[in-house]
Amino acid sequence: MTRRGRVVLVMAVALLSLGGFWLGTRAAGHAEVRVVVASHAGLPWVEVHKGDTLWEIADALSEGDDPGALVEEIKRLNRLSDSLIRPGARIYVPRDTAALR
Repeated sequence: MTRRGRVVLVMAVALLSLGGFWLGTRAAGHAEVRVVVASHAGLPWVEVHKGDTLWEIADALSEGDDPGALVEEIKRLNRLSDSLIRPGARIYVPRDTAALR
Protein backbone atom coordinates (compact mmCIF):
# COMPACT_ATOMS: atom_id res chain seq x y z
CA MET A 1 0.00 0.00 0.00
CA THR A 2 1.30 3.45 -0.82
CA ARG A 3 1.96 6.15 1.73
CA ARG A 4 -1.05 8.12 0.45
CA GLY A 5 -3.26 5.01 0.80
CA ARG A 6 -2.18 4.50 4.40
CA VAL A 7 -2.89 8.15 5.24
CA VAL A 8 -6.34 7.93 3.65
CA LEU A 9 -7.09 4.70 5.52
CA VAL A 10 -5.98 6.14 8.88
CA MET A 11 -8.04 9.31 8.30
CA ALA A 12 -11.14 7.26 7.38
CA VAL A 13 -10.84 5.10 10.51
CA ALA A 14 -10.29 8.20 12.68
CA LEU A 15 -13.36 9.95 11.23
CA LEU A 16 -15.54 6.86 11.66
CA SER A 17 -14.37 6.52 15.28
CA LEU A 18 -15.07 10.17 16.04
CA GLY A 19 -18.50 9.87 14.42
CA GLY A 20 -19.26 6.83 16.57
CA PHE A 21 -18.20 8.61 19.74
CA TRP A 22 -20.30 11.64 18.82
CA LEU A 23 -23.38 9.49 18.18
CA GLY A 24 -22.81 7.69 21.47
CA THR A 25 -22.78 10.94 23.42
CA ARG A 26 -25.94 12.12 21.65
CA ALA A 27 -27.76 8.88 22.52
CA ALA A 28 -26.61 9.04 26.15
CA GLY A 29 -27.93 12.60 26.44
CA HIS A 30 -31.40 11.44 25.41
CA ALA A 31 -31.52 8.43 27.72
CA GLU A 32 -34.18 8.78 30.36
CA VAL A 33 -34.01 7.36 33.82
CA ARG A 34 -37.09 7.47 35.98
CA VAL A 35 -36.79 6.83 39.66
CA VAL A 36 -39.95 5.97 41.54
CA VAL A 37 -39.72 6.72 45.22
CA ALA A 38 -42.37 5.28 47.54
CA SER A 39 -42.29 8.42 49.71
CA HIS A 40 -43.69 10.42 46.76
CA ALA A 41 -47.02 8.58 46.85
CA GLY A 42 -49.80 11.14 46.96
CA LEU A 43 -47.55 14.18 46.47
CA PRO A 44 -48.59 16.72 43.85
CA TRP A 45 -46.32 16.95 40.82
CA VAL A 46 -45.77 19.04 37.72
CA GLU A 47 -44.49 17.92 34.33
CA VAL A 48 -41.52 19.87 33.02
CA HIS A 49 -42.03 21.45 29.59
CA LYS A 50 -39.37 22.74 27.20
CA GLY A 51 -37.94 25.99 28.54
CA ASP A 52 -39.13 25.46 32.14
CA THR A 53 -36.69 26.12 34.96
CA LEU A 54 -36.88 24.99 38.55
CA TRP A 55 -36.93 28.63 39.66
CA GLU A 56 -39.92 29.45 37.41
CA ILE A 57 -41.86 26.42 38.67
CA ALA A 58 -41.13 27.34 42.30
CA ASP A 59 -42.03 30.99 41.64
CA ALA A 60 -45.40 30.00 40.13
CA LEU A 61 -46.15 27.70 43.07
CA SER A 62 -44.98 30.08 45.81
CA GLU A 63 -47.40 32.90 44.88
CA GLY A 64 -45.32 35.75 46.29
CA ASP A 65 -43.39 33.78 48.90
CA ASP A 66 -39.64 33.35 48.50
CA PRO A 67 -39.18 30.83 45.65
CA GLY A 68 -35.58 30.11 46.73
CA ALA A 69 -36.70 28.08 49.73
CA LEU A 70 -39.18 26.16 47.56
CA VAL A 71 -36.47 25.43 44.97
CA GLU A 72 -34.33 23.85 47.69
CA GLU A 73 -37.28 21.81 49.00
CA ILE A 74 -38.14 20.57 45.47
CA LYS A 75 -34.49 19.61 44.91
CA ARG A 76 -34.51 17.69 48.21
CA LEU A 77 -37.81 15.93 47.44
CA ASN A 78 -36.65 14.87 43.98
CA ARG A 79 -33.07 14.08 45.02
CA LEU A 80 -31.67 16.61 42.57
CA SER A 81 -28.03 17.55 43.03
CA ASP A 82 -28.49 20.73 40.95
CA SER A 83 -31.27 22.75 39.33
CA LEU A 84 -31.06 21.02 35.95
CA ILE A 85 -34.43 19.60 34.87
CA ARG A 86 -35.41 18.01 31.56
CA PRO A 87 -38.62 18.32 29.55
CA GLY A 88 -40.96 15.43 30.25
CA ALA A 89 -39.69 14.91 33.79
CA ARG A 90 -42.15 14.68 36.66
CA ILE A 91 -41.15 17.04 39.47
CA TYR A 92 -42.76 16.39 42.85
CA VAL A 93 -43.63 19.44 44.93
CA PRO A 94 -44.47 19.79 48.62
CA ARG A 95 -48.14 19.61 49.58
CA ASP A 96 -48.00 22.90 51.50
CA THR A 97 -46.99 25.19 48.61
CA ALA A 98 -49.08 28.38 48.41
CA ALA A 99 -50.64 27.56 45.00
CA LEU A 100 -51.93 24.22 46.31
CA ARG A 101 -53.56 25.60 49.49
